[in-house]
Amino acid sequence: MGSTQFGNFHDFCRDTTLPVCNLFVPSNQPPNVAFGGCALTGIHLTNGRYLGNLGSILAAFLAILACIFLLLLSERKRAAVGRREIQLFLLGYIVISICEIFTVGAFPLSDDVRKGFSAVHVAAITATTWILFLNALVGFQLLDDGTPLSVGLFAGSAIVLFIGTGYIALDTGFSWTGHFDSSLSGNNRNIGLYVLYLLFPLVCLFFFYILEVILVLRVLGERRPLIYLTLAALLFAIGQIFDFVISPHICNPVHGKINGAFFETLFSLFSVVTVWLFWSSITEDDWPAASSGYT
Repeated sequence: MGSTQFGNFHDFCRDTTLPVCNLFVPSNQPPNVAFGGCALTGIHLTNGRYLGNLGSILAAFLAILACIFLLLLSERKRAAVGRREIQLFLLGYIVISICEIFTVGAFPLSDDVRKGFSAVHVAAITATTWILFLNALVGFQLLDDGTPLSVGLFAGSAIVLFIGTGYIALDTGFSWTGHFDSSLSGNNRNIGLYVLYLLFPLVCLFFFYILEVILVLRVLGERRPLIYLTLAALLFAIGQIFDFVISPHICNPVHGKINGAFFETLFSLFSVVTVWLFWSSITEDDWPAASSGYT
């Protein structure tokens, strides 16, 4: 048990900028510094403050605008299957992007406020990826889409996940019960957040992809939408590679002006837009699969 890396965040927090890392930092210093990594210095402000990651802040702001635009476009597709459900996903991503400005963006805030935003950010990632997974089930018409029951199940289950994950994150950051205090030092081992923040979203994304492939090939009998779906998966993967692998190799040469988090935010936005294009493509009026509901 002592040799496994399962549940440990220390190396992740040393090499990249993750919102969860803010929860483990006891003192007023950049998370990367606390874990011995490359410090994001960004733009220096007054009184020793700095705007750490301007690139991520701008990319997150662009993501908010893009998702609002897609929400409005979705509203115009009144006959589209899963319209309300995909809008819930977009709303979740807007919450993630707002939080990203203040967490990954290293916006100058007090420790407590940053930890609060970080907890919401972590919880929103868990809930939003769950909503995306549920979107894959909509096409199989297990429930009538857009009904109060369907939207209520989507929103209700996501809220349960949001509250559960958010509580663990807040208890970790603010030591309410002391149960997670052991994760504030050493390898920063926190099994709950490791599962809910890192593993659970990956499982949701994996099954979203698999279920949508089955839907497109077996129900719609088409291949063209798979281009969008696979491109979305590829863009997301590229963003994660920048964040988890390439980040320190960007940060060190530019002396902390930028790191892989900017590219992760940007490619995640591209991935979300491509997911929406995929959804839009399978809800067009010209598919010859009337029995599927995509007409």
